[in-house]
Amino acid sequence: MYRTRTFAISSLTLLFSTLLFSQNISSTVLDSTTLQPVPYATIILNKNGVITNEEGKFSFLMTESIKETDSLFISCIGYESIGKPLNQFTGKAILLSPKAIELKEVIVSNKDYTPEEILELVEENIGKNYKNNFTKKRLFLRESYRNYIKKSNYTIKESTIPALNKQFLDSVLNSIPSNDTYYTEVLGDLYGNDDTDAQKLNLIKASELYDKRSRLDLENLEERFNDIIKKNVKTDSYFKVKSGLFGTKVDAEELFEQEVDSSEVESLNKELEKTTERKKFFANYKRSTLANLYTNLPIFKDTDYNVLWKSNRYDLTLETFTYIGDKPLYVIDFKPKRSEEFQGKLYIDANDFALVKMEFENVEPLRKFSLLGISLNEYLAKGSILFDKDDDGTYSLRYYEITKGNRVGFKRPVKIIEKNKNVKGRRKQNELHLKIDAAFNGRNKYEVVVFDTESISEAQFKAFSEKNDVLPQYMPNYDPEFWKGYTIMEPNMAIKEFTSQVENE
Repeated sequence: MYRTRTFAISSLTLLFSTLLFSQNISSTVLDSTTLQPVPYATIILNKNGVITNEEGKFSFLMTESIKETDSLFISCIGYESIGKPLNQFTGKAILLSPKAIELKEVIVSNKDYTPEEILELVEENIGKNYKNNFTKKRLFLRESYRNYIKKSNYTIKESTIPALNKQFLDSVLNSIPSNDTYYTEVLGDLYGNDDTDAQKLNLIKASELYDKRSRLDLENLEERFNDIIKKNVKTDSYFKVKSGLFGTKVDAEELFEQEVDSSEVESLNKELEKTTERKKFFANYKRSTLANLYTNLPIFKDTDYNVLWKSNRYDLTLETFTYIGDKPLYVIDFKPKRSEEFQGKLYIDANDFALVKMEFENVEPLRKFSLLGISLNEYLAKGSILFDKDDDGTYSLRYYEITKGNRVGFKRPVKIIEKNKNVKGRRKQNELHLKIDAAFNGRNKYEVVVFDTESISEAQFKAFSEKNDVLPQYMPNYDPEFWKGYTIMEPNMAIKEFTSQVENE
């Protein structure tokens, strides 16, 4: 078996070496005219599908069932589709040609609809165009988090603890990274009904990529801070933390670690219990993330992207026609008339009036407030949603991408006052009085690729039980071997080039 497989891979390598990388078929899809990457193109091989990333790259798992004569199909809105055997892909990249728009084909086969009439037909056909039953979906979720410190100024008004001085506080700020990046990826099966929160998740594999140096610096900083507190504060004290009108009481005992004698067996049991809770929390968080994305699809009435259901609140323009393969699509631009939050484009199949793609971007902050020196501005929510037709003739989600941005500001005085419980009269022992002016930026990106959607019965859904036995494997640097043997969405160059500084010191 080993020799047979080695020979098969070697033969395929000779025939279309530019498409092969290790155990994966890999390539880049480019626009034949501009030679620019074609993002979010659909790639189908043996009824299995993937999506190109924003750089036009994709990869397929190489299996024994794949033959050199198997056809690879590539389609993307606005381009001529390609379908030919693997051994005919011989270039360094795959070129897609823009498809000319032939209006006569659309107008002859369809009435000359207004955009409002088109959206009415989309709404009328949602029940038959999209799956509304229980399904099992094999999917891949990638989350990217980037946080930046824009401003971190402070002024010491008073400090009666010598160790809590400007030198120490400067070291605190220097220990906090000015920017921090975190990636996490999971592959799993999601069971449930898309328009409800009733979802179950079977995690198969997960990873997380970040620089542990920042975490280590913060842990060392916490140890230094605790050491200062222990040396300068009595255990029978308590703290009043004040910021303007607000105050919080903290007992000094809470700042000291309490050592508890325990046997080695008890320690192992506690660690096992902690790991079990972490696995449960991780699975719950990922399930919740996916459920939130699914229940907010534009085909559901309670969605934030409500243009299909409340089209009278938008200015609609039938911009043009385009194609996905040989299927003509209406392209409708939508902008809010008054208080709605999103604008964008809708791509609607002219034959069955199914929404196949939506591009959206907020026109005003989703949430914004400023009160007593604390401010929040959720200024960005931009993305795209792609549906594709399954073998049963109904549509299901194929790809969902959204980038969110927020800014947080804090400009307030802060007082930390130590008071002793057993001292009569003037109980104040020590005080640290600061004025803080800080601002932070965050940008999060969520990407979901659905490889396969299978209808299941409600009984099958109820019978499935989550195991919650997967934790993400930590990677200080991107490891191309981690997902070997699995089909995922290709990482972009930012992920591939990510390197933790702590690993190189």
